[in-house]
Amino acid sequence: MAELITGYGVEHEQQLEHIEEAVQQYLTFLVADKTYAVGILEVNEIIEVSEMTDVPMMPDFIRGVINLRGQVVPVIDLASRMRRGTTAISKRSCIVLVRIRRTDGEKQPVGMLVDSVNEIVEINQDHMQPAPNMGNGIDTRFIEAMGRVDDHFIILLAIDHILSHEQLGQIAQIADLDEAMLQNDE
Repeated sequence: MAELITGYGVEHEQQLEHIEEAVQQYLTFLVADKTYAVGILEVNEIIEVSEMTDVPMMPDFIRGVINLRGQVVPVIDLASRMRRGTTAISKRSCIVLVRIRRTDGEKQPVGMLVDSVNEIVEINQDHMQPAPNMGNGIDTRFIEAMGRVDDHFIILLAIDHILSHEQLGQIAQIADLDEAMLQNDE
């Protein structure tokens, strides 16, 4: 009898694990009046917009750098990166901090400037579809999937593909500047 109960418990736990794997949590936010999301586990923290220092010779979508507890962190204007204009900073604007895998395999902290953060949503795997094929010349690598919530779709961003290899190299240069500045301070 005890074995039967134990067996049931194991089966029940496996079913619960399967259900948990089928549903994932995403942080939703607005960029140029459109809702996007990233996996909640990819978000390190959300901070208020603070003073950003402009870095010369960087692409327009790199809004600047911030000092985060002594570390230089580049801030990407997601609206600009997605060719939706530039983000007008308001009281609701936030910086979503993530870590993007650079070309050398290292993880680089990066801030994503967004209009506002909305909520955390749970999306079942059954409600996800692959990125649409937009035809030749349109890069959709930055889209992990399209998640259906109620009657609308949310673009789920693939954090490691938001930037091209060349752009990741430019981010790495900013990180190298950070190390050089820290060494000069010593």
